Amino acid sequence: MRNYPDWVLAFTDAELERRFGADTVARGQAYAQQSRVGRVQVTSGTHVLGAVQGSGRSSYETLLICQRGPASLVTSCTCPVRTNCKHAVALIVHMRDASRRAETPSWQRTLNPLMRRTPVGGGGARLALQFEGEGSHLSLRPLKRGNREVWVKSGATWDDLRFRGNALAGAHRDALLAIAASRRRSDFPYGYRADALPMSELRPDVWQLLRAARNAGVEFVDADRRADAPRLLGDPVVPGLDLDADEASPGEPGGVVLRPTLRLGEQELPVPAGALIGRPAHGLAYREAPDPALTGSLAYGVPRGRLVLAPLSRSLTEAEQPLFYADQRVRVPASDLGLFASGFLPQLRTHLDVVVAPEVVLPEASAPALLCRVEFGDKTASVHWGFRYRVGERTHDLGLTPEASEPPLRNPPAEEALAESVPEGPWRMDAPGGGVELRPTFLTGLPLIEFVSRTLPDLRDRDDVEVVLNREPPDFREAEEAPTVNLSVTDSDAGDWFNLGVEVTIGGEKVPFGPLFTALSLGDDHLLLDSGTWFSLDHPELEQLRALIEEARVLVDRDGDGFRLRPEHAGLWDDLVRLGVVAEQSAAWQEAVGALLDLDELPNAAPPAGLRADLRLYQMVGYRWLSFLWRSRLGGILADEMGLGKTLQALALVAATRESGEASAPALVVAPTSVLGTWASEAARFTPGLRVATITETQKRRGVPLGEVAEGADLVLTSYTLLRLEAEDYQAQEWSVVLLDEAQFVKNYASKAYHAVRRLRSRLKIALTGTPLENNLMDLWSLLSIAAPGLFPDPKAFTEVYRKPIEAGESEVLGRLHTRIRPLILRRTKAAVASELPPKQEQVVPVELTPAHRRIYDRQLARERQKVLGLVGELGRNRITILRSLTLLRQLSLAPVLVDPEHPAHAAKLDVLVELMRGLIDEGHRALVFSQFTGFLALVKKRLDAEHIGYEYLDGRTRDRAARIDAFKHGDAPAFLISLKAGGFGLTLTEADYVFILDPWWNPAAETQAIDRTHRIGQDKPVNVYRLVSTDTIEEKVVALQQRKRDLFDQVVGAASDVAAPLSAEDIRGLLS
Repeated sequence: MRNYPDWVLAFTDAELERRFGADTVARGQAYAQQSRVGRVQVTSGTHVLGAVQGSGRSSYETLLICQRGPASLVTSCTCPVRTNCKHAVALIVHMRDASRRAETPSWQRTLNPLMRRTPVGGGGARLALQFEGEGSHLSLRPLKRGNREVWVKSGATWDDLRFRGNALAGAHRDALLAIAASRRRSDFPYGYRADALPMSELRPDVWQLLRAARNAGVEFVDADRRADAPRLLGDPVVPGLDLDADEASPGEPGGVVLRPTLRLGEQELPVPAGALIGRPAHGLAYREAPDPALTGSLAYGVPRGRLVLAPLSRSLTEAEQPLFYADQRVRVPASDLGLFASGFLPQLRTHLDVVVAPEVVLPEASAPALLCRVEFGDKTASVHWGFRYRVGERTHDLGLTPEASEPPLRNPPAEEALAESVPEGPWRMDAPGGGVELRPTFLTGLPLIEFVSRTLPDLRDRDDVEVVLNREPPDFREAEEAPTVNLSVTDSDAGDWFNLGVEVTIGGEKVPFGPLFTALSLGDDHLLLDSGTWFSLDHPELEQLRALIEEARVLVDRDGDGFRLRPEHAGLWDDLVRLGVVAEQSAAWQEAVGALLDLDELPNAAPPAGLRADLRLYQMVGYRWLSFLWRSRLGGILADEMGLGKTLQALALVAATRESGEASAPALVVAPTSVLGTWASEAARFTPGLRVATITETQKRRGVPLGEVAEGADLVLTSYTLLRLEAEDYQAQEWSVVLLDEAQFVKNYASKAYHAVRRLRSRLKIALTGTPLENNLMDLWSLLSIAAPGLFPDPKAFTEVYRKPIEAGESEVLGRLHTRIRPLILRRTKAAVASELPPKQEQVVPVELTPAHRRIYDRQLARERQKVLGLVGELGRNRITILRSLTLLRQLSLAPVLVDPEHPAHAAKLDVLVELMRGLIDEGHRALVFSQFTGFLALVKKRLDAEHIGYEYLDGRTRDRAARIDAFKHGDAPAFLISLKAGGFGLTLTEADYVFILDPWWNPAAETQAIDRTHRIGQDKPVNVYRLVSTDTIEEKVVALQQRKRDLFDQVVGAASDVAAPLSAEDIRGLLS
């Protein structure tokens, strides 16, 4: 509460009227009561500045200065009056009333408005209430007793009562002001300036207020002096309807007429037109017929009937009010009596007093029936619900939701009970407010079958349900037999293709393939045939069929509902055969697929006469498999583990095709440059009858066109680099067979080498690699797209069907892929086929860093970790920078001098290596020593020199590679130092039986290849492998990463091989954790 100056309390109403005048005070008080006073600022207790809103939107600044009581008051205002204005009065009254409220206890402030106040100073002038006009136009005007004891208007307006009522009788004034307050304020926001107050603008509580005014002594006066004083009835008038027989409609006897009535007790009041008062009507005013015997003085002429005022028992609605106009009668013909009695009359009785004449007989209403309309389509049904009411001979069908235009026949409790009785189904749901709500439903499938078979018969048997059908419901039958899958493969006119047919029957009835596959793809639980037969799709063989057909649709050619297969799809066929019955199978297909699926069915193929080697049993199987591919014109991947003689098996195939005369063109071997010499020596050794041409230079340097070289050769050897550089020349040449040694060199299907190989023209292409899958599944796709292009023709489809699901961990898809590729990949491991090969023992040797080395490593690790973890979020952009940091940490794990020449050259791994080497030298063993870093191999050389331990050396820059290899093979040096990449393939070093891996590499396959330089056919001693790993360094993380990524190759291709995927962001974070 604001603290206003004390002098405002001295301004009584009388003081304000003396200063400002009664009219100004009245307007100022009204402004204060209407909360027009806004901001008030008090300065030093004598100055007050306030904002007062005027009659429009204008706001005026009003200043009050009062230093010594009311007489010293000075006012100033920005309004047109300038001084002593109503705005100054409003400001004073606002502050005075607020100060008074602050001094009054809260309980008293709360109860004060409920107290009746008696004016101070005696009774004052008595008041009366004059009624002017007639009926709905009746208005009220206050009067006061004048000096001559007559009722006068002067000084008794409604504003006089509000603002100048001190000289009036307090009880009378309060009673009349309460009546004025009954005016609907929302309609008349600016007060009660009207001299006569229309009763139609007053609320229904005016009747109680009129009684209170009469009880307070306020006299009621009729403005027409010829009438006696108005009479206010004590009891309310009840609105009603009389229902009588309609005698005035002879054309259709038997109808009824409704007549509105207003009753006071048992008496019907003769109410004329326009007697109702209020909007809506809440009372009435009418005049009684004049009775001269009871009328008072006739001084004013012919007497008028007395004005009678009465409240209604309740307010009429806007819809009811027109009924009570004069002689407003409603006639209902006999034909509509049923509708009237069932729908209209019950609702009329809920709010009007209806009196039915004894001679009127009304038909009784019947209970509603549930209406179910069903429209059957092709394996569909639309179900709509409603309610049917029978009234006499007529029926009325109503929907689920009431509409404004429908007849008022509804029986909500009966409708709710009918809805509750409907059986469960998609047409029934819980209503928000409780209970059951029916809804229109479109039915197909099992819901349709359930509805037709069970729900519809139940509904048709009920008396309280009426079913309307557009036609008889279909007859559904559930098949008891399990579905049968029939397969057929027939020859096609399109070359090597075969036509695959898939037919499913159930109980001898053919199931259309299209709808069946659609239902399986959508996950439907059943299929409904045109005959009405339906069966469950919950059969494992159908789900497997769906997966296989979905796979086939993506991977192979389609022909309507059938598919076209090549022999490469033998794996897919094998899975299909497991599901069904083979009804027909062409001989050509059976021959082609049988051998691919079962090596025991491979046709016999004698080794070529010119082969100078005895093939082992598994090598003989490999040769027969390659020979079968040759005859079938199919490509494949010979993926034997390293050291099992893939080169020998391939040479046997080339020799056989030349001897039989089937090869009209030379064979082409594409291999890494480093192993071309090995191929030449192996060919000279095992197939000396083959004319071999080794290409080691481009045509520009060798001076002989490729065609001339090939013309005089049975076997042409070239490198991937030369093939890429002279791709057009190689593509122009016809080849009998293309053999891709270390085929992982073309694993990137976006590379030029891949496209050069893919475009070579030959009868078939064979990939030779122990690691057909190095980085990810797309490596495998690349090789298969070269060797067997019809198996997975589209890399995008392969990615969606296989790669993504397998990388997401879907083992079922992994199993399917293994089945698909198995017929075209032949892989044997040493453990499985070379049992005579000595065992291989692998061991991780932890190496502790020296304290000085540890401090240097930890300091660098902290620096590189902060940098790499800030870049790994955008791995694609920052991969080179990140790999540079990781490589630096790997070098630092070996020796600090590899990173900074200022660091010491000592390395703990050198001590461990020398110690182990001395032990094995004393026992007569020899070792291969591998490292990724030639810088570290240089440190090894220096240390071995210091220890007087002999060695040979080979890395990518060694020019006399063959000489160095021969020196080790035929010399006595106990160690052969080899960089991992230089010795990864093309070497046979069975003279060594120990292998040292000085630093782990991301790709474990590279390590396996290095180890297999010695652990291969020809080795007669156990092989021991030592991996030296610096503890608590990135090397331990690399080893753990290798182990996590070894499984994919084994699962897809076969056991006992390795795989490395590109480093992911998560892998990099793990390396630095």
